[in-house]
Amino acid sequence: MTSAAPWLWLVVAIAAAPAAFAQQPEKPNGIFLVAKPGMQDPNFSESVVLVTQAADASTVGVIINRPTSLQLRQLLPELAAAANYRDRVYFGGPVARQAIVALFRADTPPAAPAFHVLKNLYLTLHPDNITALLATDSRQYRLYTGFSGWAPRQLEGEFALEGWHVVPADAETVFRDDPQNLWQELVRRAEKRPVNASGAHRMHQ
Repeated sequence: MTSAAPWLWLVVAIAAAPAAFAQQPEKPNGIFLVAKPGMQDPNFSESVVLVTQAADASTVGVIINRPTSLQLRQLLPELAAAANYRDRVYFGGPVARQAIVALFRADTPPAAPAFHVLKNLYLTLHPDNITALLATDSRQYRLYTGFSGWAPRQLEGEFALEGWHVVPADAETVFRDDPQNLWQELVRRAEKRPVNASGAHRMHQ
């Protein structure tokens, strides 16, 4: 569904201008993209992706229902604070698979750049934010390897191919302890109360 070229564009954009790209003044605008049954892309088959639209109309997010067997200390053995995170690391998506990404709750915006996804919920790739999270005792965050991203207007093309359901997002679902049956649950919800995918980005506003 997604090609390598747009992923490369997105990674370069984040690396080149992290503050402008990832610190959004707009209101939170996150939604769930739920892969429709039969999606052929193995990266997103049976996936639930929490996404937000950036100011430049690109879309970024993480898959929330693919826990791995990896521990953070295995991925970052040189970082002593990695041992403080004892939960499983989730697979966030096929872009920058070696990057560590965090979803976290906060009452105020963090000091370093982050996407404001939902009320009091932020998505960040910035190491300063992740280091600060690891230094606390809070369990109000989850870590991912890699992320999911679409260049401007790319996702609309996938909607045209009817690859996704669109479902309103909420933090409780994001942090569910066991996401094993989450995809099936949200597919059923979407089929009972369908949302017009062409209006997905209007939901972001």
